[in-house]
Amino acid sequence: MKTKLIALSLSALLLLPLAAGCAGGNKKQTVNLVIYTQLANFAGTQIGWAAEVLKEKFNVTVTIIKEDDGTFATSMESGNLGDIVIFGNDVGDYQEAAEAGMLLDWEKDDLLAEYGPAISEHFRIPLEKNRGINPDGKIYGFGHNVGSSSDDHDAFFYYPHIRWDLYEKLGKPEIKTLEDFIPVLEQMVALEPTSDTGGKTYAVSSFPDWDGDMVMMVKSTGALYGYDEFGVGLYDTKTQTWEDCLSKGGMYLRALKFYNTLFQKGLYDPDSMTQTFDDMSEKYRNGVCMFNIFEWMAGVFNTPEHKAAGKLMACVAAEDQKNIVYGLNPFGGNRVWTIGAKTNYPELCMEIINWFCTQEGVLTYNYGPKGVTWDIDSEGEAYMTDLGLAAQEDKRATSVAYGDYSGSYQDGEFQHNNTTWSIDSVNPESPSGQPFRYSRWVTTILKQGNTEIERSWRAWAGAATADEYLEKNGHLSISIGSTYTGRNKGRALTTTWTQVTNAIKDGSWSAIYAPSDAEFDAIVAKMVADAKAYGYDECVAWQLEEVERRKAAEDTVTSAR
Repeated sequence: MKTKLIALSLSALLLLPLAAGCAGGNKKQTVNLVIYTQLANFAGTQIGWAAEVLKEKFNVTVTIIKEDDGTFATSMESGNLGDIVIFGNDVGDYQEAAEAGMLLDWEKDDLLAEYGPAISEHFRIPLEKNRGINPDGKIYGFGHNVGSSSDDHDAFFYYPHIRWDLYEKLGKPEIKTLEDFIPVLEQMVALEPTSDTGGKTYAVSSFPDWDGDMVMMVKSTGALYGYDEFGVGLYDTKTQTWEDCLSKGGMYLRALKFYNTLFQKGLYDPDSMTQTFDDMSEKYRNGVCMFNIFEWMAGVFNTPEHKAAGKLMACVAAEDQKNIVYGLNPFGGNRVWTIGAKTNYPELCMEIINWFCTQEGVLTYNYGPKGVTWDIDSEGEAYMTDLGLAAQEDKRATSVAYGDYSGSYQDGEFQHNNTTWSIDSVNPESPSGQPFRYSRWVTTILKQGNTEIERSWRAWAGAATADEYLEKNGHLSISIGSTYTGRNKGRALTTTWTQVTNAIKDGSWSAIYAPSDAEFDAIVAKMVADAKAYGYDECVAWQLEEVERRKAAEDTVTSAR
C-alpha cells in the first residue's frame, strides 16, 4: 500500500505543471516547472538566490524530483517524466524514455531554432551526437560539459590533498607512490589527534552515496594513476587498455587494500559506510581528516579562518602519479539535458536550458547572481566581486542577499546539478577569450592566495596553482573527449549487472573494514566468487566490447587533429 501511495503522489506531482497557466508559459502568471534529474542530491522546491533568479528572469518556480529507487519506473508508468528532464547517462533510462516517446523532439515546430539560439550557435556538434545515438534520427537534447576545443583539457578534478601545514612540520617526507602516503598520514594524525570540534582525527573519511558499479572512493583513487571508471573496471586513458576491477594485482584491488591498511591502523573513519555526503563534508570542514582525492574537497577545509590560522589542504603528488584529466569534449558528455514530451511549456523549457548555455547562465549557475557575486567590467570581461570570491572560498558561511532571499550562498544554489559548457571552455562572449572558470581570470589570480601558508605551498611547488604544479611535473594522463556512447544493456544483462555490482560493492565495503590482512584476502576471495556466481564473466565480456568501441571513437578524434 505504501508503494502505491508513493506512486500516486509522484504521478500527481508530475501532472501539476500541466494544469497551470497556458501552453508556452504565460509570463504574466507564475508557472511551476518540474525538473526530474538523476543527478540531484536534493528533492523539493528550489529555494534561495537561484529560485529568485529563475523567478525574475522567467517567472517560474521549480520543483525538483531526484532519482531514487523506483522513481524512473514510476514516472514512466505515469506517462510524464516532467518538464525539464536530466539523465545521468545517455544509455539505459535515457534510451528507454526516447524510444517510449517520453521526450520532446527539439526540432519539431522549430522549437530549437526559435527558442534555443545559444544552443543552436555553439552546440551543433553535441546536438548531432545526440541525433546519432537515437535510432529515429531525432534530437532530444545534448550532453553536459561541452568543450570549446578538443586540443585543451579541463582543470584537474582528481588529485591528492593532504594537510600541507602538518606535512611541513614533518619535514616534507618523500612520497614515491600511493602507499607512501600511509606513514605520512599516520604521523599527521599523531601531530593533530583532535579536530576543531574536539573529536578524533583520521586520515580519510568517505561515504556510499555515489557508489555506482564499484565503491566510489576506491575506484576514484585509480584516477591518480590515469584510470577512468568504465563499467566493472578501470580504463587506462594513456594506453587505452582496460582491466576488470577484480583483477589480481589490479588498480581497484590495490586501492581497496590502501584503504583497508588505513582502517587497520585506526586511520579510516569507521562511519564511512553509513554516513551521508553531508556528514563527510562536515568532517572535512572541521579538520577531522587529512587526505582526500577530490579537487573540490580541499575547498571545504580551506576556509579563510583555517588559512589565517596557518592551516591548509594542498596538492602533494606521489612521484609516480599520472592524474587523469579530461580532455575538453566538443561532443559533450553523457549527462543529457532533455524536455519531457508531455510538458505544456516547451518554449519556456527551451528558453531556460538555452539561458544556462549563455555567459550569464553559466556564470550564475556556478558563481551566483550577476551584479552581486560577479559582474561585467567596462571592457566586457567577467570578474568576481569580493562577496563572490568569499562565497567560493566558503559557500556555507557566506551570506548572499538577492530578491526575497537572504542567507547562505550554499543553501541558495541551483539543485538540478548539471552543466552545459565545460567550465574550462573558452567563454564565447569574453572579448579576450577567458574561460568560464573564475580561478583562471587575471583579476582573480591577483586577489587570491595571499596568506602565508598558501605562499609557503606555492614556493615549494614552484607553481601558482595545483593545475600548474601537476602539469609542469608531468603528473597527468589525458582522457580524450569523443563521440563514444555506451550501448543499452537490455533487461537480462541489466539484471545480471545489478547483482554483480552489488556483490562488488558489498564485498568492497566489507574488505575495507577487515581487521587483518588474512581476513581482507578471505573477503576479497569471497567477493570474487560471489560476483562470478552472479555472472561477472558475462559483464566483463560485454565491457570488453565497449572498450573497443571507446578506443575506436578516441582514435577517430586523435587522427582528425
